[in-house]
Amino acid sequence: MADGVNRQLHRAVYVTQRAPVHQEVARVACPEQIELVMLVSPSTAEIINAVADAEFLISERSRVIDAPIIEAGSRLRLIQRLGLQVHDIDLDAARRAGVPVCRWPLPQCTMVAEHVVMQMMALLKRTREAEQIVVEASEAWGTPQRCDADTFLIDWSKMQGVRQLRDCAVGIVGLGEIGTELALRLGSFGCELRYHRRNRLPDWAEEQLQIAYAGLDELLGRSDVVVLLLPHSAETAGIADATFLGRLRPGALLINAGASSLLDEEAVANAYRTGHLAGIATDGFAWEPVRPDNPLI
Repeated sequence: MADGVNRQLHRAVYVTQRAPVHQEVARVACPEQIELVMLVSPSTAEIINAVADAEFLISERSRVIDAPIIEAGSRLRLIQRLGLQVHDIDLDAARRAGVPVCRWPLPQCTMVAEHVVMQMMALLKRTREAEQIVVEASEAWGTPQRCDADTFLIDWSKMQGVRQLRDCAVGIVGLGEIGTELALRLGSFGCELRYHRRNRLPDWAEEQLQIAYAGLDELLGRSDVVVLLLPHSAETAGIADATFLGRLRPGALLINAGASSLLDEEAVANAYRTGHLAGIATDGFAWEPVRPDNPLI
């Protein structure tokens, strides 16, 4: 009360599993009227204890928000999910308690999902090769003619292997927030969608996304395009190795928009050189800035 004004603090419990750098971003952004209680990968008991006198519960999917937690928050006015997925929040319990549940699509996840669609289109339409043909245009393609209503060449380059996204079988490995945003977009293209993750979504969530669960071997063997969206961990580092790649159907496309460490870059480059992979796209490399001796370059 240094300025003579009595400011009432509103308590918000923030459940997260993100690294300290991300936690600090939340703390800095928090309004001064909010008392922020940060719980990192907490147990159910810890959440129950923290929400007892909290008005707001903010969740980043790091813990199931079940009925006992909601019932313990007798003062809760809002449950805020950072992201689109709410399958692990007990919506019935929240409804009984009269606590609204809101979800906020994360802009950065939307941007990555759009980036993956762009990469997918670029590989399917062979835009890099098409651009090179235009840049290196020569008389070898034939004598140029001025185009009008009656004179035009639809495919003067005779480029082969251009494919459509519609009806493509797309397998998403790691269906978190980015995967959810991606599935929503690919559904509009008429893709056949499968996903693999440690914890399967409930039926209603799969129906909303028009996506089917598959074991990893099935997903790899039945997908025209495989998208990796896994985070870095000791378990996932180098997961896309020669054995993994050998389980993909010949001619598949591989896109990595997860951790840079997922790719065994030598193995991926070799699979492309031998023709087993028809195309590769990644938005990260093992060493960044990328080294000139990177096998994928």
